[in-house]
Amino acid sequence: MNDINEMNDSAILDLLGKRVKKERLNQNMTQTELVQRAGINRTVLTRLENGKGCTLSSLVRLLRSLGKINQLDLFLPEPGVSPIQLSRLTGQQRQEASGMRGRRPEKVK
Repeated sequence: MNDINEMNDSAILDLLGKRVKKERLNQNMTQTELVQRAGINRTVLTRLENGKGCTLSSLVRLLRSLGKINQLDLFLPEPGVSPIQLSRLTGQQRQEASGMRGRRPEKVK
């Protein structure tokens, strides 16, 4: 297994492309079949499978067509509210970050 934290962007795109291709092949689906289901151009899929990336919209369409759209919850789960934020909120959802207001910058050791 690759340590994704140690990979550069190009390596991650390559890994993502390989995973999409492997899933497509595991489902015994041709590129033509997948792009028809997804409603995208074959060039988009070819570029993705070759590690060149694609738009987020195209990736969502491909994941949906592969029956893997639920994997997005694992990719980026719904963030929860911290207990401190929860105690400060009075029935309202947080709209923006407070940034550095009222805090001193931490010193780097």
